Amino acid sequence: MLTRFDPFQDFDWLNRPNLQTRGYMAADVYRQGDRYFLEMDVPGATDDNIDITVEKNTLTVAVERPQRDTDDETMVVRDRPFGTFSRRFYLGEGLDADRIEASLNNGVLTLVIPIVEAAKARKIEVGTVRDAIES
Repeated sequence: MLTRFDPFQDFDWLNRPNLQTRGYMAADVYRQGDRYFLEMDVPGATDDNIDITVEKNTLTVAVERPQRDTDDETMVVRDRPFGTFSRRFYLGEGLDADRIEASLNNGVLTLVIPIVEAAKARKIEVGTVRDAIES
């Protein structure tokens, strides 16, 4: 059976938090040529408090936002979440987990995930069966 190649097909939608959940890191995934791009909103994050790991085929992005506590302030409203937040993505066999690159710009974390050479589309020439047998 032929199926459409989708390396993110096993994303665990059942464990996805409600979008209104505090600390939810929204993400977009898109393909451009031979690479996938994963963009996540991580407002206030710096390179120092982002942890990206790949174990087997599971990509984990964890971000820590420290609690703002000073002795000379009295908190009146606290809507911004703090603590450690993470999301996991299953990477299909067709993705090159060893060559993932990450960058942070204006509160958006971008991961570039290349497709392995063997999973790229290739053109198959049509010939006769006799040509294949004779070679």
